[in-house]
Amino acid sequence: MAVSMSRMTLLMGVFMGFVMVGLVTSSKFDDLFQPSWAFDHFIYEGEQLKLKLDNSSGSGFQSKSKYLFGKVNIQIKLVEGDSAGTVTAFYMSSEGPNHNEFDFEFLGNTTGEPYLIQTNVYVNGVGNREQRMNLWFDPTKDFHNYSIFWNPRQVIFLVDDTVVRQHSNLEHKGIPFPKDQPMGVYSSIWNADDWATQGGRIKTDRSHAPFIASYKGFQIDACESPASSVSAADLTKKCTSSGENKYWWDEPALSELNLHQSHELLWVKANHMVYDYCSDNSRFPVTPEECQHHRH
Repeated sequence: MAVSMSRMTLLMGVFMGFVMVGLVTSSKFDDLFQPSWAFDHFIYEGEQLKLKLDNSSGSGFQSKSKYLFGKVNIQIKLVEGDSAGTVTAFYMSSEGPNHNEFDFEFLGNTTGEPYLIQTNVYVNGVGNREQRMNLWFDPTKDFHNYSIFWNPRQVIFLVDDTVVRQHSNLEHKGIPFPKDQPMGVYSSIWNADDWATQGGRIKTDRSHAPFIASYKGFQIDACESPASSVSAADLTKKCTSSGENKYWWDEPALSELNLHQSHELLWVKANHMVYDYCSDNSRFPVTPEECQHHRH
């Protein structure tokens, strides 16, 4: 199920929420996902799913399939009130010690203090690419869209269709890029008060349990990896455009950010970013190589 669209329609579709045909698409939790741990901490309320963290356990779910390239979107309403010490995560990951991973981690805080979003990118098992930002809205009051877009040329993190991070393919500079490992989609809530809030200084107040994260609007529009084992080369060939096979995520218009998206990202960095590993000289006396080449 491939599509060919005009440049403008394509960009509107990917980054403004227009639903397009890919290889897998759905909006129902049960079609795409399954509980992965603490099944008794799942609360189903119509189209909404709630994950619970209490004094006995957190909880999490995972996709039924793995994917190579496309877009994943989930609407989340984060833990209200005093959420210090808790982490709600939405991420993609492959398997094994040399895995690739794209992380959204929502770091709780005390009542009245803003949530922080931490993003990270792992390539061949190596992470340490954290960025942290606050948001221009209260993510505990309503549902908001959190998305990951991925193709052979870039990985983009979006919040309500606003670009908040871009990780570009710099293989021509000798820097590895995550493009050949199928990835599952995961989300979970757990206690991480040893590091999550103000470096671990603020601990989880368990008298406020249970802590609830709410979900809806599950959507995956991506290339599904076969259940049987296939080589990385064969999977990459299956999920990239060639000959008559044209996939929306592989269109030339999506090889980089457009001007509007570049301005969005610059605005986010100027007004909401509070930590960027590229600027942490105490942690990285030698600037990481990809930081020297990324434009954003």
